[in-house]
Amino acid sequence: MTAARRRESQVAQPTQLLGDVMSRVARQLQEEHGDVEGMLQAITAAAVRTVPHADECGITYVIGRAKVESRAWTSELARTLDSLQERLGQGPCMDAVWEEQVVRVDDVASDPRWPEFAREAAALGVRSMLCFQLFVEGDQLGALNLYSRGRAAFDADSQDIGLLFASHAAVALAGAEHETNLRAGMNNRDVIGQAKGILMERHRLTAEQAFGVLARVSQELNRKLVDVARELAETGGVPEGRHRRD
Repeated sequence: MTAARRRESQVAQPTQLLGDVMSRVARQLQEEHGDVEGMLQAITAAAVRTVPHADECGITYVIGRAKVESRAWTSELARTLDSLQERLGQGPCMDAVWEEQVVRVDDVASDPRWPEFAREAAALGVRSMLCFQLFVEGDQLGALNLYSRGRAAFDADSQDIGLLFASHAAVALAGAEHETNLRAGMNNRDVIGQAKGILMERHRLTAEQAFGVLARVSQELNRKLVDVARELAETGGVPEGRHRRD
């Protein structure tokens, strides 16, 4: 084999390996396609297996630049760090979702960008972090956060693989949320249909008139129409004023 061919082979092997890894990850995530919570947990577990030098992983949602909500994690450490960032109003996760697509921290203890967070995170045993923007939906954003107990643990390969992984994860998560929303919509339609059927049979109303009754009660009680329909379907009675919300 010539030197040129050897160099081509050396370049192709990591590329092929990464392709194989991502294909395996895609298959693993597809198994959770209809369950958002299951998908989130599957992403965190797969990230630790996939991204070099990652010890732990967490997924956070950041809402309105202030509220940090931990949605999935591989250990309590990830949850604790999410709470820490929300309490302090600073940290790499928040920067990843609002300022930069990727935030890398080689030495948490000495990083000057978030002094309070750095001091407390280092005390918890975290030395390196790698955070990726996962999605942006209005004022709700998601981040994929990787943690290591070693200093300067994440290198360029970790960052490149992590970025590709985050892209795959974002697509899988969007698909799961879309399917969940469709299922919820179908369930809501079924509940409303049941409630309409009860009203139509009991009061000899048309479908349009029965829907009008549900809509009027929903407005009067300041409740969602589907909640009114669900109570009627479960109890057989139209919700009354005692259910009115303050």
